[in-house]
This record gives sequence, structure tokens and C-alpha cells, in this order.
Amino acid sequence: MSAVPDRRSRDAYRLVWRWHFYAGLFCLPFVLWLACTGSIYLFKPQIEAWLDRPYDRIDAQAPRVAPSMQVAAALAVVPGGVLNAYELPASHTSSARVLVGRGDDLVRVYVDPTNGHVLHQVVEDERLMRRIFYLHGELLLGDRGSMLVELAASWAIVMILSGLYLWWPRDKGLAGVLYPRVRQRGRLFWRDLHAVAGVWVALLALTLLTSGLPWAKSWGGMLKEVRQFGSTTQVDQDWNTGRSDELAKRRAANTAMDDMADMPGMNRGQDQSTKKILHAAVDLHALDRLVPTVAGLQLPPPVLIAPPSKADAGWTGRSDTQNRPKRLTLKLDGATGQVINRKDFAQGAFLDRAIGYGVAAHEGQLFGWPNQLLGLTTALGLITVTVSGFVMWWRRKPVKRLGAPPAHGARYPRLMVGLLVVFGVLLPLLGISMLLVLTVERLVLRRVPRLHAFFN
Repeated sequence: MSAVPDRRSRDAYRLVWRWHFYAGLFCLPFVLWLACTGSIYLFKPQIEAWLDRPYDRIDAQAPRVAPSMQVAAALAVVPGGVLNAYELPASHTSSARVLVGRGDDLVRVYVDPTNGHVLHQVVEDERLMRRIFYLHGELLLGDRGSMLVELAASWAIVMILSGLYLWWPRDKGLAGVLYPRVRQRGRLFWRDLHAVAGVWVALLALTLLTSGLPWAKSWGGMLKEVRQFGSTTQVDQDWNTGRSDELAKRRAANTAMDDMADMPGMNRGQDQSTKKILHAAVDLHALDRLVPTVAGLQLPPPVLIAPPSKADAGWTGRSDTQNRPKRLTLKLDGATGQVINRKDFAQGAFLDRAIGYGVAAHEGQLFGWPNQLLGLTTALGLITVTVSGFVMWWRRKPVKRLGAPPAHGARYPRLMVGLLVVFGVLLPLLGISMLLVLTVERLVLRRVPRLHAFFN
């Protein structure tokens, strides 16, 4: 009577091992890439502070010129640009940063607040940490890269969960389960290193992978559509879902007062000169009234003040800190310099707050340097799992063959089928790719002996 359960267990083990192999074969290079680029991005505040140190040596005692003059100086060095946002100096020795918009681009201009001289300018997307951000999240391939990273992250979730199933101790003893047998050599050493490192970082890695999904083009976009369904107002998320979404928001912020073109009496066929007049309608002197008000609130830096635009009809101020639970947004009256409305992070929707906490932890900024250290430890653990997994496969695989774990004749238990369906529904790109794998297995490998021999 016990033979049937034993056979089911063996079938499940063989099938899980094969899916673990497929997941690893596809996503290990991506996991290695994401771990390396993510490790660098964890230390974004320190790296950017070091890179910007030549522009943050301002005389703390010297008098300051008006913010409107600082912005005018920045606009003068970016032909055709408009004010996107003014970033308050983070300290008494910091330069002011003026973000100048020009279509899809942002130019960061460093201005000496004591005399209004431009110290430096750089296209925002060409800054080192923005490059790392795009390398990490979209492989510099835009929305397609974002979807590819999402697919890799989805398979990495399968890899980790299937790995935990394979690791689950089936006999007594902690050696090779919670700590590696370092005195062993060969396959046993690499197996212990792979399994033990994987189990220790599994929960942290799953947290990182799931917290990054809302940013992905496909999954994040579908999440927004689901939230929009049945909502009477436009869903406004505090994060971008892919490169196209980021550029759309940037264009809206860079189009100052452009909605005036649709007002009664305005000619829809306006040329560029008319648009420049509309841009000029922004009262930069409002900054002279708003900056002291916002600075007095001592918000977590960076603090940005943005003019009226297509993205927002009035002046706004916001803390753009990476520790998202400390973020807030202000509605400002440019005429009086007063705060009209304040929205703190805690006032946001539950889902927005949950994702905000996840993203802050993902970027290593939720609880200071211990968060960075924890993220770095997780990344190093994933690198260890990646390298050891590759070594195990390379040593085990037959010559000129992939050496997939054999699962011929194994039947899928109902629970496993149910779990695969659930994963496929929750992670649609994963579901589509799993169907493709099953189709290749059932319809191609079985009918093409050479491919069957190569895979197995």
C-alpha cells in the first residue's frame, strides 16, 4: 500500500528537479547580473555624494542669491529647456540642483547659490547611478528589457521555491542542511555550498524579487490596470512601470502650462515660439517665496519644488528620499508662498504603502546602513548560489549535452499542477513561458531524437 505514495513522492521530486534545472538554466545569468548591479545601486547615496563632492564646497557663511536667479542661470545654459524642478541644497555647503526639462530629457545643472554661477551640468540619464539603475532594471533595452528582467525574476522565484523543496531535509542531521561540510571535496562540497547558501538567503531573495515586480513593464502595468478598474479617479502611483511610463511622466512635467493650449480662444496650431511664451508664463519669482517655506519644514532630502505643468496644475513640493515611508507631497501657493495641502506617505492607499516599504527595503534605504548590509549579504549569497549551481551542473552534465534531470514517465501530482497554474496566473509572463516549455517537452523533444538526446 505504501508503494503508491512513494512513487508519487519520487515523481514529484524528479519533476521539481527538472523544473529547477530549467529555471536555473534560464535565470542564473540574470541573477548574477542583477546581484552585481543591485549591490552597486545599494550604495547610491554614498556614491553620488562622492561624485558630487566638487560641487558641494560652498561657503556656508556667504549670502545667497534668489532661487529665481539660480534657475535663470541654469535655464540659460540649456537652450530650449524649461524648469522641471528646483532641488533645495541639502546642506549649507551644497550647491543647488536645477532640473531642466527638454522633451524626453532632463539636464541636472549645479548652481552656486552664493553667486548664481553654473558649476556643472549633466544629462540625468547619463549619470552613473542612473546608468546602473537602467542596467539593473531593464538592461538598457527599455520596456523590452524590463519585461525580460521580469521574466527572469519570475523564473528565479520558481528556482528558489523548487530549490527549497529539493533541499528539505529527509533524514537527520544539520550538516549540509544548515551549514556546509567545508572539509569535503568535489561534488559534495559544491552541493552543500549551493544548498546552504540558497536556504539562508531564500526569504530575503524572494522579498527582493517580489518587491521589484511592481516596477516591471508587464506586471506593474497590469497591476495599475487592475487598480484602475472600477476607480472613478486616475490612479497615480509613486513609481514608474517601465521606461515608456517614465518618459511619459517626464514629458508631462517638462510641458509647463501646455494645457493652456486647449483653453477657449487658444489656437490649437500653435508653433514652438508660442509654446515658449507659455513656458515663460511660469513665475520663477514664486520660488523666492516658496523656497523659504519648504526649507523651513526640514523635509528629508532631496527636496524638489516643481512649477505648474501638464502633470500638475499648481506648484508642488516633495521629498524624493529613497526611504519612501518618509516621503510627502505638498501643494503650494506660488502667489503667497504658503502650503495649501500636505499628503504624507501614511495617507496613501494600503497597496501603495506596502509597495513603498518593499521598494525602500529593495534599494537598501528603509533602515539605514544595516539595510544596505543585509542587501549586500543577500546579493553575495545569490552570487554564491549562482556560481556553485553552475559548477555542479558543469561537473555533472554529459559531454555536449545539457543533462537535464530525467523525468521520463513521471506523473504530475494534482497539488503540483495546481501550484503551477497559480504561479502562471499570478505571473503571466512566467505562465506563458511555462506553457512554451511544456509544449517543447511534449511535442518537440519526444519527436526529435537528437534534441531529446541533447537535452537529457
